[in-house]
Amino acid sequence: MKQLVLSLGLIAASMFSASNAAEPPASTGAQPSAALPAAAAPATAQPGASPQVLVVTNIGNFTIELNPERAPLTVAQFLKYADQGFYSGTIIHRAIANFVIQGGGYDASYKLKGSPAKVVNESGNGLSNQRGSVGLARPPEPHAGDVQFYVNLADNSALDPNQSRWGYAVFGKIVQGMDVVDRISTVPTGAKGPFKDDAPLQPVIIEKIERVATP
Repeated sequence: MKQLVLSLGLIAASMFSASNAAEPPASTGAQPSAALPAAAAPATAQPGASPQVLVVTNIGNFTIELNPERAPLTVAQFLKYADQGFYSGTIIHRAIANFVIQGGGYDASYKLKGSPAKVVNESGNGLSNQRGSVGLARPPEPHAGDVQFYVNLADNSALDPNQSRWGYAVFGKIVQGMDVVDRISTVPTGAKGPFKDDAPLQPVIIEKIERVATP
């Protein structure tokens, strides 16, 4: 499995550093402050139903079903920023076929957006980084994840926790539009903005993330 290196919350030049082996998509380090837009009214879901959100991109849309029972803190954080419109205008800044796509933290100018709160690592919740699952990206610090998320394109069990280290918290799964996720993962990539590789050369823009009513 392709290994990733983290350096100050960004992607380092080498992809196979022994000191950062088995690291997944990076979240951000220190971030500039920016005001968040006013919260939008969420769609109404049936009581007890797992909340779902629609991710609208310029390439196509996909739907994530969230799991508040297994990852209550992460889901609450994700929904808070989705409802505030934080994700509108962010990009998918990493696309690695057969591994992950990652986004939600950078705008189209490759600048970090906002100063989101950190969330406690919930990787020990029993959910695995299997194909189609959605996880919270972070730097090496276990409790430093915030708004960036990734979608697993393959079964990435190396991102799960074990007895000697924290893992990367899964908090949802793709229930519609996995073909769009796969399409995003195959766009041409290279050096862009602060990233030395794996960044889409033509922006994949997240136009919005919004709650959808569940049946």
